[in-house]
Order: sequence, then C-alpha cells, then structure tokens
Amino acid sequence: MQPVTLDARTRFLLFALPLLAFLLNLGGAPLFDVDEGAFSEATREMFERGDFLSTWLNGEPRFDKPILIYWLQAIFVFILGPNEWAFRLPSALAATFWAYAVGRFAAPRFGRDAAIMATAIAATCIGTHIIGRASTADSLLNMLLALALMDGWRHLEGGGRAPLLRSYLWIALGVLTKGPIALLVPGATTLLYCLSVGRWRDWLRSVFDPLGWLILIGVAAPWYIAALVIHGQDFIDGFFLRHNVQRFSGTLEGHSGSLFYYVLIVPALLLPWTSFLIAALTKLRSDVREPMRRFLWIWAGFVVVFFSLSGTKLPHYALYGCTPLFVLLGAHRNSLRNPFLAALPAVLLLGVLAALPWLLQHSLEAGWVRDRFYNMQVARVGEALHPAYVPALICALVLAIGVMLRHRAQVWQRVVLIAGAQTVLLCLLVTPFVGDVLQGPTKRAALVARSHPGPAVQWNFHAPSFSVYRQQQTPARPPQSGDLALTRADRLPADAPVDVLFAEGGVRLVKVR
Repeated sequence: MQPVTLDARTRFLLFALPLLAFLLNLGGAPLFDVDEGAFSEATREMFERGDFLSTWLNGEPRFDKPILIYWLQAIFVFILGPNEWAFRLPSALAATFWAYAVGRFAAPRFGRDAAIMATAIAATCIGTHIIGRASTADSLLNMLLALALMDGWRHLEGGGRAPLLRSYLWIALGVLTKGPIALLVPGATTLLYCLSVGRWRDWLRSVFDPLGWLILIGVAAPWYIAALVIHGQDFIDGFFLRHNVQRFSGTLEGHSGSLFYYVLIVPALLLPWTSFLIAALTKLRSDVREPMRRFLWIWAGFVVVFFSLSGTKLPHYALYGCTPLFVLLGAHRNSLRNPFLAALPAVLLLGVLAALPWLLQHSLEAGWVRDRFYNMQVARVGEALHPAYVPALICALVLAIGVMLRHRAQVWQRVVLIAGAQTVLLCLLVTPFVGDVLQGPTKRAALVARSHPGPAVQWNFHAPSFSVYRQQQTPARPPQSGDLALTRADRLPADAPVDVLFAEGGVRLVKVR
C-alpha cells in the first residue's frame, strides 16, 4: 500500500464526477420496458395495495427479485411522487457511491491518479452508465458486491475484523437486493484467492465468523421468512427455483448466448475504455505475482467464467466482475501511451452515436429488422430527433480528435475528458432520443388513457410502464366490451370492433365497442 492522503479537492472530484454522470437529466427519457417498467410498477402497486412486504405486477405476484430495491424506490416515490426521477434515483445514488468507493479503494494501493481514473471509468463506461440510470436492482447490487469484496480484501490484507463484519452487512443487503448471487460472488472470489496463495484456513475463519453470520441472518432472513409465510410454495417455486436455479441451469425468457458471450460483452461494457482493458490484459502474467492484483483478476475472472456457464445470459451480469477491472485499468493507466489507440474506441463510439438516427432509418429502408412493430417505432426517428443532436455529436467527435492530437495532458487524462463529454451527450441527447423512439408512444398512450376512466388491459402487448404512467393496474388479458386496451398495431385484428383513441408508431390505444 502507498501512503496516499487524498486532499479535500480530490475527494470532492471522486464524488462529484459520478454524481453528475448519474444524476444529469435522470428523468429525461421515459421508463424502458420491460425491466424498468416492471420494477417501477411493482413499487407503485405497493402504495396502491398498502402492502410493503410483497411485490405485485398488474395484480399478479412478482417473485423476480427480493424487496430492498422496491423499498428504496418507495421512499423516493413517497417524497417525489411516481415519476422517472423517483424510480431511478436509488440506482443513480448507488452507482455514485459505487464509483466513489472504487476510487477510495484504489487510492492507497495505486495512488491518486489511479483513483481518479478508476472512478472516471466507473462513472463513464457504457455498462455503468446504463445500469446506473435504470430503475432496476442491478446498480444497487453492484455497489453492494463492490463494497463486500473491497472490505473482504481489507480483511485479508490487514486482518482486521471490522472490514469483515462490514462485508457480512453488504452481503446481507445484497441478498435482500437480488438473492443468493450476493453470497456466491464474494464467497467464491475470496475462496479462489485464498486457495491460490495457501490461505484456505484464513478463508474458513472468515466465512464462519459467528457475529458475521448473526449480522447476515438478522438483516436478510426476516423478509424471506415473511415472504415464505405469505406466499408459501409459490415463493419457493417463483423466486428460488425459477429466478435462480433455472436462470443458471437453462435459458430463461429467451436470453441465451454462446460460451464466449461475456468475452465479447465485457469490452463492450467498458467502452470507451476498451483499449486500456487490452493493455491491462497484457500485464496479467506479471500481475498475478502480486497479491492485490491477483485478487482483482480472480474476481473478474470468476464472474466471466461462472456466467459463461450459465444458461441464461444477460449483458449486465458481467458488470459484477467489472469493479476490479476499473481498479486494474487505473493501476495500468500509463501502459497505453499511444493517444490514437487509446482514443480509438471513444472516437468510434461517438461516430456511431452521431450516425445513429441515419442507421436506424437505413435499417428500416433496408429491411434489416423484420418485426413490424419496431419498424413502426423506428419510422418516428425524424419526430423524436432533437435539432441539436447531430451537430452536437459531430462537434464532440471533432473535439475528441483535437484533444488527442493537440492536448498536452497525459493520454489517460485526455480520454477522461472525452469520456466525460460523451457521458453528458448521452444524458442530454442520446438517451432521450432513443427513449422517445422506443417508449414515447407507450407513455403518451398511458397519459391519454388516464382521461378515460374504467378498466384497461394489455392486449397481446407487454409494457408495464403503461401501468406506471396510467397509475392503475393494467392486466394482460383479452379485452371485453367497454374496456380500454393497449395493443400493438401489428397485433390488432383488422375486423376488431374498436375505436382507436391513440395511434403513434406501433402503439395503439383502443376502446372495445
């Protein structure tokens, strides 16, 4: 460990950078279906039902995730009302503390500059940008996993019991956030590390700490017991068997992928920092000779290997192993000295974002996407596009090239500047544009539906955000006479006896005669 004392200015920077990245224009895009809509509606229904122990979605039990994220969302909904800010704020704050904790962990081990870069990566890479601004459980879980394993290392490093007990607390909260995965990742990572250095007795002592288990059980068990009492076997089947065992043993909800899925996903999640990842990988052989770096590589490697063997594959699972990469990339910040190679992913990403409206329009004209609904949504690109979108992205692209060519700062510092500018554009222009293309019609249909009292259903369409914006449950079933129905244009029978109340993109709101 290096004796580094962070001054107040640096500590402020480590917190302010992620705070800006995750809070800027947080409510600028509609809730995205399916996940954001489902989490948000389940939270809204807590208030409607007066039930804060169970989660329901459109009147049906929802066993996908444990309770903690819903409780946190409920706090902000109570304060701010049921809007995008309130539903997303727990994730944004969790991502902010996650990135800040990464920097504070890196500082005494790799120095001030490594801490700044590690925090900058955590705040600006595409993976954390998306998940840290989404009303789902994953940002909170990532923060808790990071805290658990960083405190786990502090215990292994110095032998203190306080970090170990804190680690138990973070794991307990993680179990309340997403379930057994919060036990698996810290437990397996520390076991593999201790086995690799012949410290397995230390591992056994740490995982069988009586006070630690008292903390874990005392924090996590009461809600699980309550859920089991309320729902019985349905909770076991729905949460444990379906959303944990089946996710690993089989493909759930069509989310499959090859054995090398995460080998490709991790570099994509780390954009625009992918070149630094490649540079760090070249140091892997020497890194594993040093305990701290070995621990970080084992952490990242376990997550990639474990989820590669899982039947269900989703991109954000790889983020559980990205925290150690943030630190390692910060430690190896000077391994990449070529400004062109360092900036290439950032420049390419800015180019793709600048061309995104044209790419969407061209995909429609070329027939690349055969789903008629999405083609109808994409046909609205011109309506959803802000006039400043393309000029701003092109200016950012030109400035990025200029920074790499002319700026005198270190290479990694130049990429921090580019990544920061890119994050601002994602917040202000790109995400609102994509959100309006994909979700704008659903939100506006829900607002129209609020002026038409009476029952409403989702008819051959699954868009939970409609219920959030309508502020009423909208079950999925065939409509009856007098019902409002949210449906897709491509699934609305031509001879259906309906009056169309709203039509935009592929979304239709109808009233059945």
